[in-house]
Amino acid sequence: MIRTQGLTKRFSGGQLAVDGLDLSVPRGSVFGFLGPNGSGKTTTIRMLMGLVAPTSGMATVLGESMPQSVNRVLPRVGALIEGPALYGFLSGRENLVRFDSADPTSDPRTRSARVGQALERVGLAAAAGKKARAYSLGMKQRLGLAAALLQPRELLVLDEPTNGLDPQGMREIRALVREVAAEGTTVFLSSHLLDEIEQVCTHAAVMSKGRLLVQGTVAELAARAQGRLVVRTPDTEEAARVLAEQRVTGLQVTDGQVTGDPAGADASSDDELLPRICAALVGAGVRVRGFGLERGTLEDAFVALTGEGFDVAG
Repeated sequence: MIRTQGLTKRFSGGQLAVDGLDLSVPRGSVFGFLGPNGSGKTTTIRMLMGLVAPTSGMATVLGESMPQSVNRVLPRVGALIEGPALYGFLSGRENLVRFDSADPTSDPRTRSARVGQALERVGLAAAAGKKARAYSLGMKQRLGLAAALLQPRELLVLDEPTNGLDPQGMREIRALVREVAAEGTTVFLSSHLLDEIEQVCTHAAVMSKGRLLVQGTVAELAARAQGRLVVRTPDTEEAARVLAEQRVTGLQVTDGQVTGDPAGADASSDDELLPRICAALVGAGVRVRGFGLERGTLEDAFVALTGEGFDVAG
């Protein structure tokens, strides 16, 4: 649905915002575009949507070159980028009517019904008559999302869609993204929130300082991070000693639990490693009440790739 090759954007002041991006978004995926604020996500989206021209490289959206094919592509795409631009003196409903009227592909005969359905989907039906200038940031974000959902789209591009929302609002928008994806729409979702990507996305790419670090399925990216070994026992000091002997590193001891990184322990697989360590613990008289590997997370993978972290909760 989206493909870029060497996509680069350097602004007039010399700032390199996006550096040689090679991106591939599969059809039918919920694709998380992940990175800290300032990593080049929004600039990339603006190039994909034909809002700014790349300095070099190429991008195709729905199989069409951008920005050359913007008039053919954009009617098939719903987008919310950097927050919605609203007419403050118009109500929420009137804003959507204005947006829909500007779409040459929309059917005026079904406009009222589609506007009502879009407002209902994002939870704004009760506030539809309120002036947009009186909307909170979260309500404005919902209205922008409603505008993107006025018609069925092949591709939905969302730039930080939960920005300004409270936790309940975040959950509702994530549920809506899953619903839209289940209807067959490919979703490209930019976010700096790791848990947001992990909860709703099938695929993801990680950006940092304008460069693409890695892309793949969410499971593949999380698997890049070694899981931590967790031993639950009342004999934490003895367990830590045995684990150190087994070359488990990064040991952390808390009340009733010892965790560590088993990467340094010699074994060809987890099937060989874990029974050996568990046997060593039991042989030393450690009372093992729980034992296993906690899988790696996107946060673990990001830190392993970059040596830095960023916001992990909404």
